[in-house]
Amino acid sequence: MTTTPPADPRIEAVAARLKEAAQKRAEAYAPPMDWQPIWKRPRKPKSIKAKKEELAKQRKRLKAAGVRRFYGAQARRPRPRQNRIGSAAARRDARALSRMRHSNAWLW
Repeated sequence: MTTTPPADPRIEAVAARLKEAAQKRAEAYAPPMDWQPIWKRPRKPKSIKAKKEELAKQRKRLKAAGVRRFYGAQARRPRPRQNRIGSAAARRDARALSRMRHSNAWLW
């Protein structure tokens, strides 16, 4: 059997003050009534100049990416010889040509 203690006016006064302070804090931190998140706000139309600048920047960025892609592929261009040369005779020829290329025989 539980009994509630008699209401102490001092405790009640402190509790009321705490509730009031909490309410004030909640009001201070609450967003303003006309506030909307940025993704729900109506869009401000861009000026023609701003649009053109943005498109020029995008074109430049895409062109640079294309150039990078092109030169990246070029870097892998000399394919490994094993894929191109299947027969032993062809490998021998390639070896002989390579020796010629790396020698100074052509200077004579």
